[in-house]
Amino acid sequence: MAGPRRYLPLAAVGVAGVLMLSACGGGSDESAAPPADGEATKLDMWVFAELHADYYDQMAEEWNEQNPDRPVDLEVTVYPYEDMHNKLQLAVNAGSGLPDVVDIEVNKFSNFVAEDGRTPLMDLSEAAAPYQDDIVQARLDLYSRDDKVLGFPMHVGAFVSFYNAALLEAAGIDYTTIETWDDFKAAGVQYHDATGKAFGIASTTVNFVEPLMVAQLGGNFFDEDGGLAVNSPEVVEAFAMQQDMLQAGAISTIPGGSPDDEEAFGVINSGEYAAVVYPAWYTSRFVDYMPDLAGDVAIAPAPVVEGGEVGTIGGGGTGTAVIESSPKKDFAAEWLAFAKLSPEANVAVWEVLGFDPVNMSVWEDEAVTKDPENKFNKYFRTNLFDVLNEVKDGIGHFEAFSNPNLPALNNVFTTTTLTEVYENGVEPQQALDQAQKDLENQIGE
Repeated sequence: MAGPRRYLPLAAVGVAGVLMLSACGGGSDESAAPPADGEATKLDMWVFAELHADYYDQMAEEWNEQNPDRPVDLEVTVYPYEDMHNKLQLAVNAGSGLPDVVDIEVNKFSNFVAEDGRTPLMDLSEAAAPYQDDIVQARLDLYSRDDKVLGFPMHVGAFVSFYNAALLEAAGIDYTTIETWDDFKAAGVQYHDATGKAFGIASTTVNFVEPLMVAQLGGNFFDEDGGLAVNSPEVVEAFAMQQDMLQAGAISTIPGGSPDDEEAFGVINSGEYAAVVYPAWYTSRFVDYMPDLAGDVAIAPAPVVEGGEVGTIGGGGTGTAVIESSPKKDFAAEWLAFAKLSPEANVAVWEVLGFDPVNMSVWEDEAVTKDPENKFNKYFRTNLFDVLNEVKDGIGHFEAFSNPNLPALNNVFTTTTLTEVYENGVEPQQALDQAQKDLENQIGE
């Protein structure tokens, strides 16, 4: 069962920059005594996305159908994104007022793990074990520290390409021949020359394609010791590749600064851009916000660096955690593993959310993946799972996503560096040297 939904806007609050991990109070004031058979265990859960709340309500109902002797009474509270993470940090610092279960966005996750490994989050390794063989390991690694699984992923978020095949065909371009970034550039130049319109996208407000390229080049934003390395040769090369494609006309900046923006949805929907390289969860954006392109868009593997280290990585994400001090942590961990990692859950991840499931057993179930009535299958010319199965052996883990200084890096990139390189034409080495200095000043290196 699901408790009444609460939507709570919070006043802006200041949060101490240092994570305090002293004795933390329980996630609930209720007794830790196990409930009698058939009596529900109440779990308090915080999330920052209403769509996630709807999903968890569904998984609570599914759990209760399968476990009538141990039902869950899930009470989900939806907060605005920044407010929820700030409230969680304050509750951790105070040692009280914590939920039992909480969604933590990937860029915030490291804020809740101290450099010495202390954390208010429960080790979920045992709960994950029954499903682990089928889970994309790179996504568990994203929320793991010191060999402890501290959060469960919502999706893989594997980078793929979305091509407006109808527009490309009219311009004499076969998207299936695009394998490398050199191929992508050549197709983009050809398309731009033929139509005068944009092909791909250079984002200025999100740091997404850059990590993909850096990972393919075998680089990172941080060195082996976790120190800043945003001006390393691989990062400079990734930015230079993007700037070169932009100057050649293969990619262009976009209204709103990224493909995942309301302004961008409008211009993509109207045919002003023909290619989007983005995580697979972007399928939902096409279906929800770009209805005019139904039947025109094909999904294909993301371009690669020839001879590169990995084929693709996951982008974005939410790690769902259990608070260690919750008196109901063991039950919460078991329910959460079912809700995030089980085959049943991952079918719902696809059918309800349109995300690429982390449980790869679902990728082989054609009753799910090839369902002709599925709204995502109806929309796209090609099948997402055909692409995922093609690239699954090349899905890598980008170590920078686990670094506690990634939020600061993203802030500098999205407020200054990306704009300098892609709009103002600053040389990548110069822009990244400046980003390195700015970040060193911010974090005290």
